[in-house]
Amino acid sequence: MKNIKIALFLVLLVGVSSCDDFLSETPDNRLQIDTPEKISELLAAAYPDGTYIELTETMTDNVSDNKSSLVNINNAQSYNWDLQDDQTGRDTQGFYWNAAYKAIATANQALASIEELGNTPNLNPQKGEALLARAYAHFMLVSIWSNRYNPATAGTDLGIPYVTKPETVLLATYKRGTVKEVFDLIQSDIEEGLKYATNEYRTDYLKYHFNKEAAKAFAARFYTAKGDWKRVLELTDGLGNKPVGKLRDWVAYNSYDFPNKPIEYAKNTQVTNLLVGFPSSICGRATSSNRFAFTRAKERDEILGSDTNIFNKDWLIDISIQGASGANVAVYKFGEYFKYTNVTAQIGLPFTGVVLFSNDEMFLNRIEAHVMTNQLDVATSELEYFLGTRTDGHDASDVLTKEMVYDKYPVIDGEYTPFYSLTAEQTSFIKAITEARRREFLHEGLRWFDIKRFNLVVQHNTYNSQGQIAKTNILVKDDKRRAVQIPLNASNNGIEKNPR
Repeated sequence: MKNIKIALFLVLLVGVSSCDDFLSETPDNRLQIDTPEKISELLAAAYPDGTYIELTETMTDNVSDNKSSLVNINNAQSYNWDLQDDQTGRDTQGFYWNAAYKAIATANQALASIEELGNTPNLNPQKGEALLARAYAHFMLVSIWSNRYNPATAGTDLGIPYVTKPETVLLATYKRGTVKEVFDLIQSDIEEGLKYATNEYRTDYLKYHFNKEAAKAFAARFYTAKGDWKRVLELTDGLGNKPVGKLRDWVAYNSYDFPNKPIEYAKNTQVTNLLVGFPSSICGRATSSNRFAFTRAKERDEILGSDTNIFNKDWLIDISIQGASGANVAVYKFGEYFKYTNVTAQIGLPFTGVVLFSNDEMFLNRIEAHVMTNQLDVATSELEYFLGTRTDGHDASDVLTKEMVYDKYPVIDGEYTPFYSLTAEQTSFIKAITEARRREFLHEGLRWFDIKRFNLVVQHNTYNSQGQIAKTNILVKDDKRRAVQIPLNASNNGIEKNPR
């Protein structure tokens, strides 16, 4: 292992209102985090104030070249899995890296303050949130900047620094642990955090913080990555095998006009939404402005065409034409909110509502766990229900059978290669679930983690001005580019780069 340095910032002052009422000034002007209320306020900043969405989505097979002449360097680099420049602007890899570690620093300060206050039972809700927030930020970092979890190689694959103490200096020395070490620490934080997760804490802002259901959804995502199917089933048991009224209602969503669709999509009152964030981001603009984006060809041929529906009907998922050329299409998911810092100069900060965890993802993880525990009859019934809620005109005659799944999603030798073995029957079901997840979370960047987990091959073509293929770039199996290169601003501070 090599010692490395990472720039982290101690976030001690976060939106505490009426500070004159209860804050006293210390000699170095540092805020004293010495009450449960102050710890709760601090934890508002324990979630990354940035998003991976544009980065990871662009690397997937959801995206293709719309053949426009406009090129955004970060968009182009992500499309070619070649992130080299010092991209630290909003929605870039460097921005999210820094945002995640700032969130971790905040969670660590909250935990340290809890210890200083005696770690008493009345602080358990704050402790649970801090542990889960710390685990979440580390999990997203290792999922992007390291190889996929594989127990056969996790002991030697490079992980990311797992930071457990608050920072008191700008540059601190750390050891970049292995993927196994990072996953072990994440698991420890998750399981401890689950003990204290509650819905009785921060009730007015429940879905903006780790509540019981959000904690279980995060844990289910983590254990799905690890292949611990028994634990996934335990965590998702509350959904049952037919979660009526708990999934996204696409009929209701489609009834809203376009300006209100993204507001409704990420609304905390939507039953399916378990954890909602408002990071500083303009990721919603990418659906219309990026050259490498979700295009009409992808929509019609691969993802939302009626021939992709196992019941041979149209999907309920509603799309709109984007961009001046109409080459891009989008599901309206991201509502942007602009906070003016100077109204006269018309400058400020954009924030975008994003769904971090939902019942929809949780239920798909549950179906996958039933497949991997050879409960195919249960999985068939669950998959029928899920797909039915996304199918226009679905009725009692649309009965899903295992044979339909095998026929619609035939086994292709060597296509899906997770670290664990799959039978032919499991492979077809896993393909069906993965494609459902792909469709459900268009634009949200989650497809990238399935591409890594199943070691899927992705081909990206770039076209010239005559509309001819100028370059074909293929992300092959076990391609080293699957572990995104460490941001330049971080590697310049001593963090070891990923091998290329």
